[in-house]
Amino acid sequence: MSDVPDLGPPPRRTAVGVEQVRLLVADQFPHLAGLRIEPVANGGWDNWTFHLGPELLVRLPSAAEYALAADKEHLWLPALAARLPLPIPVPLAKGEPGAGYPYPWSIYRWLDGETAGVDRIADPVRFALDLAGFLAALQDVDTAGGPRPGVHNWFRGGTLRTYDKKVEHALAALDGHVDAALVREIWARALGARWDGVDRWFHGDIAPGNLLLASGSLAAVIDFGTCGVGDPACDLAIAWTLLSVEGRAAFRERLSVDDAAWARGRGWALWKTLATYSRTFDDPEDAEESAEARRILGEISAE
Repeated sequence: MSDVPDLGPPPRRTAVGVEQVRLLVADQFPHLAGLRIEPVANGGWDNWTFHLGPELLVRLPSAAEYALAADKEHLWLPALAARLPLPIPVPLAKGEPGAGYPYPWSIYRWLDGETAGVDRIADPVRFALDLAGFLAALQDVDTAGGPRPGVHNWFRGGTLRTYDKKVEHALAALDGHVDAALVREIWARALGARWDGVDRWFHGDIAPGNLLLASGSLAAVIDFGTCGVGDPACDLAIAWTLLSVEGRAAFRERLSVDDAAWARGRGWALWKTLATYSRTFDDPEDAEESAEARRILGEISAE
């Protein structure tokens, strides 16, 4: 029997609308019932997010698998926040199923900022060092009792072999559009790079949409739904997906990343980008996302 985790079928997402959120808030938190509710632009995939007045946020898991992170976030985010150098979301209240919505949900304080982008970062090296400092602090938090890789975070922090089939499916879809031999070489190198086995905290989805900027500088890190303890190499993917060449070097040096961890981080960046590219490359409506995936594959391949 294989010891490689099975991701299972794609989650079946449940739609949530403003009126449903209004009913949930009014029923369970009547003191907040008068606040305006409106969807957050680009609010994410794992959770439906809504503004609740000017200072609060309602976050509702979009599927049963994503709902597994709710208890984890309520337990661990307050403890992590006290140890980290930048603001992170801290749940203020936990809601229960109701009004036709089947999962636990949360109220957070709104963290303001602009999502990170290559053209929005004022100083790429400073940004890379600040992000590395944040991750170093996260990795230094005591892991005792922390959540191990599992369905709650799609096995982030575990073996990259979990995503081997996704890489092959993407290559089949992208036949003739990528250098398959080079991709397989990079992927094989990542799979063969051994982890030292020392558990460390990781975020699990360090991506542009989860990094907030103020005046071009890193100001907050959000969305810890995939956090856990294990191999933190998954958090290194950002080195190729967002950082400049100079920033990447500074990021690696600040975190003292060895060759094996760097290869695994490159593997995390590779499979995620291949999945995006295979989904978008032939759809004109996804041209911008496809071009970004193609750019990132160039960064990964060029190293």
